Amino acid sequence: MAGVTQNVPNVVSNFIQLPARNKTGIIFGLAGLIALVVGAMLWSRTPDYKVLYTNLSDRDGGAIVAALTQMNVAYKFQEGSGAILVDAEKVHDARLRLASQGLPKGSVVGFEVLESQKLGATQFQEQINYQRGLEGELARSIQSVAAVESARVHLAMPKTSVFLRDQQKPTASVLLTLHGGRTLDRAQVAGIVHLVASSVPDLPPRNVSVLDQSGNLLSNQSSGSNLDPQQMNHVQSLENGYNKRILDLLEPIVGAGNVRARVTADIDFSIQESTAESYKPNPAADQAAIRSQSINEVTNGGAAQAQGVPGAASNQAGAATAQTTTATGNGKKESVVNYEVDKTIRHLKSPVGVVRRLSAAVVVNHRRSVGADGKAVLTPLSAEQIEQITALTREAMGFTKERGDSLNVANAAFTTEEPATAIEVPLWRNPETISLAKEGGKVTGMLLLVLYILFGILRPLLRQMSAPVVMQVEPALSLDAAGHSGAAGPANNTTGTADASAAESLNGNGATQQLGAPRQITQGDPRIIANVIRNWVAQK
Repeated sequence: MAGVTQNVPNVVSNFIQLPARNKTGIIFGLAGLIALVVGAMLWSRTPDYKVLYTNLSDRDGGAIVAALTQMNVAYKFQEGSGAILVDAEKVHDARLRLASQGLPKGSVVGFEVLESQKLGATQFQEQINYQRGLEGELARSIQSVAAVESARVHLAMPKTSVFLRDQQKPTASVLLTLHGGRTLDRAQVAGIVHLVASSVPDLPPRNVSVLDQSGNLLSNQSSGSNLDPQQMNHVQSLENGYNKRILDLLEPIVGAGNVRARVTADIDFSIQESTAESYKPNPAADQAAIRSQSINEVTNGGAAQAQGVPGAASNQAGAATAQTTTATGNGKKESVVNYEVDKTIRHLKSPVGVVRRLSAAVVVNHRRSVGADGKAVLTPLSAEQIEQITALTREAMGFTKERGDSLNVANAAFTTEEPATAIEVPLWRNPETISLAKEGGKVTGMLLLVLYILFGILRPLLRQMSAPVVMQVEPALSLDAAGHSGAAGPANNTTGTADASAAESLNGNGATQQLGAPRQITQGDPRIIANVIRNWVAQK
């Protein structure tokens, strides 16, 4: 440490003795090195910007920019999309703070339009504001669907009339803007239709029209068929199940990709319920079940009396009556037998989703083999093979002739399209490679510039500053002890001898000596160096 402290004055003195050109080079080199270091630090600390909001209206964008400026949050705009970007670490915090201020408000106006009602507004204005607020609230609700980017709702609400025959039902139109690559299925469209219909009084679902940004009518998908979305999904899943069973059975035989199967199912979703009551003819007496039996016998021989069984047993429902009367000399015997009636009550309720009929079409590719020349040869299947495939398909689909099922198996050569050769992009044209080269080029260029400044400019100059002072003594300037002593006088005889020995020691190893030898001589007697320098100055 002490040596470094002692060398600092030497470095400073050497820097002062350097020419002006070298001084300028050292100053500019140090300044450039400092600038590069500072630039690298700032570049490494550049924040990673992420999207805060996108697809904002001009009004919301200006309000958000003003709020970010007040919050001292750095932002920038993304060209093309108009998105607002902020530091990735501050995205969630900025969204929460902006939400507390009610931003973004959006271009849709809801029921908050009723909060700014003016004094003296007419009934017509109040009705219009209410309708605007209802349309805005419905649009906001529809925009909460994941596939919907924005929505607009138009309501046509007729005036109420006191006459029933003049009353008209309201109608509604919904215009949807979907996200790129997103679609709505039938269930989602039906949900939007029922949402609008349930929010407006006396609005039937059939009066709601739903369109997308391309002008395609979406609501007919749910109203154009007699089946609701759940029933359509059931039919599709049933048909897919039949297709999969046929493919799983035939692909191990003909090979994967050599068979195509499509099954169409006719499903009965109607609900039927019936009750039937039938009666069969009475069986023979020995096979019938007796319900009740009554026997009446009269044995007196008096005048004839009223005949028959008291009551109305024969009029009872659900019973068959057999009456037998036997007359004797002294009386009469009567027997009444009631038999059970064979009655059948049948209550039928058909299940929902019964398969009425199945139609299947199966196409099998020709059998592929390798010819003698090594090329692929397609051979049609034999009649036995087609019959075998037909029998297996019948079993897989549950073919029923009484139900009216149909099956058609065809054998044809599939048309194979050669895969399109992908155009290979050269490595130097690949966007990822270009981006990586740009980033690597920046780092490499900065590193090379730093190395050039360090080793090409600063290092040689610093070596020149720290180089030892070289003392050159020309042979013609060698010291003469006698001459010096004469010049100095008798009193300096000893000094002259020392000067001669010093000059001899300086010239002993050549014209150039290291700094160590003169330093040792100087420490012994500084007057020797003074005399040498005085002689150098006196020479031409």
